[in-house]
Amino acid sequence: MTPAERRASGALASIYALRMLGLFLVLPVFALQARHYPGGDNAALVGLAMGIYGLTQALLQVPLGMASDRIGRKPVIIGGLALFALGSAVAAWAPSLTWLAIGRALQGGGAISAAVTALLADLTRDSVRTKSMALVGISIALMFALSLVAAPVLVQHIGLSGLFLLTAALAITGMAVVAWVVPPEPALPTVTGRGSLREVLRDAELLRVDLGVFVLHAVQIAMWMAVPALLVQAGLDTQHHWWVYLPAVLGSLLVIGGLLFRLERKGHFRAVYLGSIAIIVLVQIGFLISLQSTPPSIALVAILLTLYFVGFNTQEASQPSLASRLAAPHQRGAALGVYNTLMSLGIFTGGSVGGLVVQHWGGSGIFTVSAALMGLWLVLAWPMSARRTGITPH
Repeated sequence: MTPAERRASGALASIYALRMLGLFLVLPVFALQARHYPGGDNAALVGLAMGIYGLTQALLQVPLGMASDRIGRKPVIIGGLALFALGSAVAAWAPSLTWLAIGRALQGGGAISAAVTALLADLTRDSVRTKSMALVGISIALMFALSLVAAPVLVQHIGLSGLFLLTAALAITGMAVVAWVVPPEPALPTVTGRGSLREVLRDAELLRVDLGVFVLHAVQIAMWMAVPALLVQAGLDTQHHWWVYLPAVLGSLLVIGGLLFRLERKGHFRAVYLGSIAIIVLVQIGFLISLQSTPPSIALVAILLTLYFVGFNTQEASQPSLASRLAAPHQRGAALGVYNTLMSLGIFTGGSVGGLVVQHWGGSGIFTVSAALMGLWLVLAWPMSARRTGITPH
């Protein structure tokens, strides 16, 4: 990477990291802490409150992505972070689960993923884009690992409302990074049909990636309706769950750091992409099998989580890079808006439907549905074009 590409990648990865840390800090403890709110005994309502920010993100990703094609990426990113901070403040104040859901919905209104990803694509060359996107993916994974360690400890001292206040502060910090650290955005070419959805929605390869990001994040959120309870059943106290989570995340990063880029350089992008989907399918089956033991094996859960994060983090690096290469430069905001809309819908579906599944069928239902969804995605992703990925051996 050039110095300018390193600066852009680092700064934009930090924005993603600050925002995702705010979201992830809540994720490991939300289902347990929400029970203390009026209405918290309703698992379906808890799942809705967890996932509703994904619905509001889904509604705004395309409009804000297209807006970034027209008025610029930075104004959209700063405005979205401001709305995210407002939603965090409302969630911190919330006296009931209903108001907590409203705050989460406002958080989701800060739908900046498409604009951030498009700006990163604007500021990097195709030859280094997967590496640049991987920095974002790695920053997200590290924030997830940090949240898994910090959230159980922090919630004991500042409660769920304190976590939301911390989230608001992180969003405000992200606004400062956009204003003063991120390099100036390049002027995009003026073309007819700029930001149009028509070509984006007709591109089968783009739609295949969009389906993938929907399934990936639906499964991610749904899993976290069941994995914490699985560890509790295994005899591990909630505040010690990070003993399993942290090594799993860090171990996965070591694997993909030494494997993904090397295989991509050798022209094996498609094999890595499909193989990571298959790994997640097998992990869901493994979780289902682990439920048959009483109590479940902590060692088995730890191994399965490590494999899950290998697959998940590989996809986190590969998917946005692939979507940005498949889209024309003047339509990246629109294309990545659709991509992030499907991601957000996946988050909403994973939370809301996952809550219903847990309520009626427990953890076994979650892992069965997740395995089926990942298997369907693997079948639909199989025909992906190696030529259109833009990855050639070198």
